[in-house]
Amino acid sequence: MASSSSSAAMRELQRELETKANDLSKLQKGKLSTHALILALTLQSSNISKNHQVRKKYTIQLGENELVLKELDLLREDANVFKLIGPVLVKQDLAEANANVRKRIDYISAELYVYNTLLDNYCFHFI
Repeated sequence: MASSSSSAAMRELQRELETKANDLSKLQKGKLSTHALILALTLQSSNISKNHQVRKKYTIQLGENELVLKELDLLREDANVFKLIGPVLVKQDLAEANANVRKRIDYISAELYVYNTLLDNYCFHFI
């Protein structure tokens, strides 16, 4: 579910970016007013701000998950590992816990790459 909402958000950001790039192209050809340029720059600034907030959240999550992975690596094979599900601690196999954390790290890293690429595109189109 998070992946589909993230994909939808990415598509929306991409559409907005394309619109802004088209507006800039028209402006460079003298077809847009100063008011339209100010509006485009304001929207672009808003997009960059949203992008920064999402990247900050993912960066924090990545650090937390990397710390958890380091702690899991310190455990012996027979150690008890528990996962908090709602208000309940559920026993989990160490190998399964390791695999889950690695998958989360891969997912978060991929999302960070996407948002960093979007930020590069935002900056590229308005330089």
